[in-house]
Amino acid sequence: MSVEHESSQIAGLAAGSGYQTFPVAPGYRVNVRSGPGTNFSVEKVLPYGASVTIRCQTPGEWVSGPYGTSNIWDCIGNGLFVSDAYVKTGTDGYVANHCA
Repeated sequence: MSVEHESSQIAGLAAGSGYQTFPVAPGYRVNVRSGPGTNFSVEKVLPYGASVTIRCQTPGEWVSGPYGTSNIWDCIGNGLFVSDAYVKTGTDGYVANHCA
């Protein structure tokens, strides 16, 4: 299966789940952390050109990135977070429910 085909399948699954998928800033390999701040451990690093599916969002540490300075952290599943400052959501505000 090609990477493009696999990506479109994943995006389709995300769309079917009711969660939105957004691109990560081009030219960045973004750290995925175990909580909403840089003091949390890096669990993995997203590759260039990645997209993330935001399940919920929560306030955390302020981070500056290509899309501004934000304290919003995007939960991309199973307790994994990326700073919203590196995700192109089209707004400085929340685009998903607050994490419980």
